[in-house]
Amino acid sequence: MKKYDILIIGSGPGGYVAAIRAAQLGMQVGVVEKAELGGVCLNWGCIPAKALLKSAQVFDYIKEAEAYGIKIEGKVVPDFSKIIERSRIVADGMSKGIQFLFRKNKIDTIPGTGKLADQKTVEVTKDGNVEKYTADHIIVATGSRSKELPNLKQDGKKIIGYRKAMTLDKLPESMVVVGSGAIGSEFASFYNSLGTKVTLVEFLPHLVPLEDEEVSRQLERSFKKAGVKVMTSSSVESVDTSGVTCKVQIDTKKGKVEEEVDVVLSAVGITPNLENLGLDELGVQIENGKVKVDAWYRTNIPGIYAIGDIVAGPALAHVASAEGITCVEKIAGKNPQPVDYNNIPACTYTSPEIASVGYTEKAAAEAGYELKVGKFPFTASGKASAAGHKDGFVKLVFDAKYGELLGAHMVGENVTEMIAEIVVARKLETTGHEIIKSIHPHPTMSEAIMEAAAAAYGEVIHL
Repeated sequence: MKKYDILIIGSGPGGYVAAIRAAQLGMQVGVVEKAELGGVCLNWGCIPAKALLKSAQVFDYIKEAEAYGIKIEGKVVPDFSKIIERSRIVADGMSKGIQFLFRKNKIDTIPGTGKLADQKTVEVTKDGNVEKYTADHIIVATGSRSKELPNLKQDGKKIIGYRKAMTLDKLPESMVVVGSGAIGSEFASFYNSLGTKVTLVEFLPHLVPLEDEEVSRQLERSFKKAGVKVMTSSSVESVDTSGVTCKVQIDTKKGKVEEEVDVVLSAVGITPNLENLGLDELGVQIENGKVKVDAWYRTNIPGIYAIGDIVAGPALAHVASAEGITCVEKIAGKNPQPVDYNNIPACTYTSPEIASVGYTEKAAAEAGYELKVGKFPFTASGKASAAGHKDGFVKLVFDAKYGELLGAHMVGENVTEMIAEIVVARKLETTGHEIIKSIHPHPTMSEAIMEAAAAAYGEVIHL
């Protein structure tokens, strides 16, 4: 049995980042992976999805070319198979990049399915053969998969999950998307841009229900303007797949309706991958369907750790990476700060994009803060007007007493690239007045952050 300082089960954004940081700190590291390096995010999630959305954005630009003074002769149509192929090439390139980083950092890749045999041993099964590996520390980073509802059993053909949505053989003429979180809304945006007739069904009263309500309402307006049929406060009761099409029974606030479509995409959430890992046999504590850990990702079993989607907290790639780094730095005897779960940015790559961090206005008020709220619309932004993307706004929420920046909520073109400024500002405990007096370049979309802060204090210039 080969012995490591750290063994990691899973090579997603949590596992591979933890592995590289551990190697940087001088530890001998092995990573068990049953599929492609990089996990779901690099291969079947974040990265290929953004490649698909980029193709949709390019197509949108072409469709609107005359508005920019460019005339295109002849009919322009998307080549769906080429769009899918490009996304797979992008994903493959990123996975090969992880292979390079593992070689560079002398990290062993152990192909196969890992299972905890005891608190220092992992059994790895591949092609029926079982090998054992030992380590002083074992990190479980097995991620999650698409959640299935009893009335939405995925068959991979007519009722599909996010993975199949990235590799369909042809562009469907019509689709019902169930769930308007990041995954559902992004695919609704993608397929609608390419010409699919999309119906988006959300059980709760607002789209992207974790976002500030003003952001949700803006996305709903933008989606409807783009041609997406939006059904909030609605639920899919059943799907009849016996015929050529899918007959979807939907219970809405106005009564029951039926949608007949080619494909139903179930995007109702994710399920942690906890099965067949040996956790129960070892007595690892599970709470509310996730592994219970402390601030350093230690389970109740010494030497066993867990990070990423299988522990409590936002199921986001950058969260898993931060947890992995914190975990191995603590193992290495460093003195890392615990992850601040109140300063985690969330991004949704729809058209328009959404980005947020910290308290929503409603949550801040419920927490007892006296608030100053500033909002700056992109209709008043010179850069947004020049770019032809005036939908959306920046909204900042401040504590009126001390000027603390409690939260930021953005919807608009490219806002996912702007939110990091707010994350850093909150980390440094920046006040509203400090943001106002920080000169932002003109003309940029980022000026809206300064203007929103100024609006909160009655000092806005361009509104």
